[in-house]
Amino acid sequence: MRTYSPKPSEIVRSWHVVDAEGLVLGRLATEVATVLRGKHRPTFAPHLDTGDHVIVVNAAKIVLTAGKADTKLAYRHSGYPGGLRATSYAELLATRPEDVIRRAVRGMLPKGTLGRQQLAKLKVYAGPDHPHAAQKPTPLALRAARRAS
Repeated sequence: MRTYSPKPSEIVRSWHVVDAEGLVLGRLATEVATVLRGKHRPTFAPHLDTGDHVIVVNAAKIVLTAGKADTKLAYRHSGYPGGLRATSYAELLATRPEDVIRRAVRGMLPKGTLGRQQLAKLKVYAGPDHPHAAQKPTPLALRAARRAS
């Protein structure tokens, strides 16, 4: 029996909506990264982008546990000598909550062109509204959401 490898023309992408209100950041990010990579499908191939599109709403209401909001730092570099900047996650949540989720998911995706291609399918919004109504997204049932209930 030969190993099945999906062709790019055979990949059918669907859209999923995740409400991040009250969910823990890391648990949400692992589920979203799994769907973006396509590991939830039986036709998963590690060298192809077989994943779906994910829309995350209410990113401003995400939860960080164990006081990580105050102690954990997000780093960025301007490219110039001495250009390293550090921002606490509490400040990042207040100013750019979309970046908090995008950073967490990005760290769980492959590094390189495949990971960047998969990250492009992630749409994050701070509030409850998003402009993707034409795609008719379906709600994504997260294991993290079921544990919290």
